[in-house]
Amino acid sequence: MKLFNVKNLIARFRNDEEGVTLVEYAIALVLAVGVGTAALSTLSDAVGDKMTAAEECIDGTNVACQ
Repeated sequence: MKLFNVKNLIARFRNDEEGVTLVEYAIALVLAVGVGTAALSTLSDAVGDKMTAAEECIDGTNVACQ
């Protein structure tokens, strides 16, 4: 009797696709976070460079601004 219940449990688990969907969403979330982090990192570098250039223009240390 107990072996029969285990077989039914395994069969139900094999046919259940809810866990697969959860894994797919988790993978998509990890990819989205990774791409977002890379994009923000690149954007922050560009903004930092522009802020440094603006600061140099204000201070008068950058000859290109004059």
